[in-house]
Amino acid sequence: MNDMTLPSPPLPMIVGVPRSGTTLLRLMLDAHPQLAIPPETGFLLAAPHPNPQATPRELAGHLLKHPVDAPAWADFGVDAGHFLAAASHLPQQAGLAEVLRLFYRLYAERHNKPRYGDKTPLYVEHIHRVAQHLPEARFIHILRDGRDVALSWRKVWFAPSQDLPELVRRWAHMIHAARQQARGLHYLEVHYDQLLRTPERQLRRICDFIELDFNPCMLDFHRHAPERLAEHRARYHADGHLLVSQEQRLQQQRLTMQPLDESRLAVWRELMSPAEQTACERAAAGLLREFSDLDD
Repeated sequence: MNDMTLPSPPLPMIVGVPRSGTTLLRLMLDAHPQLAIPPETGFLLAAPHPNPQATPRELAGHLLKHPVDAPAWADFGVDAGHFLAAASHLPQQAGLAEVLRLFYRLYAERHNKPRYGDKTPLYVEHIHRVAQHLPEARFIHILRDGRDVALSWRKVWFAPSQDLPELVRRWAHMIHAARQQARGLHYLEVHYDQLLRTPERQLRRICDFIELDFNPCMLDFHRHAPERLAEHRARYHADGHLLVSQEQRLQQQRLTMQPLDESRLAVWRELMSPAEQTACERAAAGLLREFSDLDD
C-alpha cells in the first residue's frame, strides 16, 4: 500500500469572512501538540495548472508561485528545493490533491507534528471546490457579527472597500455562499463571540468534529502566538515592489498575542453612528439578527 491509497486523517479547514477570527482559531488549534496549521495558503484559489497532464513536480512548482502577483511561499518555511524533490518521488499519476497533502505533511514535519490543517478564509466561497480535491476536509466556519467584521476589515491592506454597508453586504453574501456549498459535507459553524466567552466548550466541539482529543494547551495559544506569527513575512509583488511589510502584518494580528478579551465583542455599538447601523442592517438583509440574538 502506498501513500496514495492510505486514508488521510480529517483535515481541519478553517474558513470565514476576513477579520472574523480565523487567525485566532488557527492559533488555538495549532497550539495542540498533534496539529500544525500553516499561515494562509489559498492554493486552490488559483486557476488550475494550464497543462492537465502536469507532473507532480510541475504542480509543486505551480504552488511555489502562488499567488502569481505576490508569492507567499516564504511564509511556510518549507524549503522549495526539498518540496520539488519530494514531489518528484510521488507516483507519476499523482494529481494536485497528492501534491497538496505532501505540502501539508512537510509543513507538519517541520513542527514535529503528525497532523495538519489549513486556514484560508476565502475558501468560505469555494467549499465545494476544496472538498472535490480534498474530501477529507472538515470545514470549520467561524462567524462574527458583520458590523464588527466591517469595522475591522476596512482597516487592513486587503480591504475590498472602505464603505461599511458594502463590507457588510459582502459578509452576508459570503456566509450564504458557504452554507449553500456546505450541504452534505463535513461542516461546523463556530461563533466568534461564543469562542471568546466559552473557549473550552467550543474547542471541545471542534476537537470532536476533527477527531482529535482536546488538549488544554489550546487555551494558552497566546503564549506561542508571537513565535507562530513570525512566519508572516513581508510580501512583495512579483515585480519586487513591497506589498505589505512584516510589521504591518503582525500589527493586524496583534490581538491574537493576548489572552481572550470579551470587550472585543459588539464594538459596533460604540463605533457606528445610528445611520451607519441602519445602513448595515439593510445591507445584511436580515442576517444580522442571528448575531443580535446571541448578544441578548
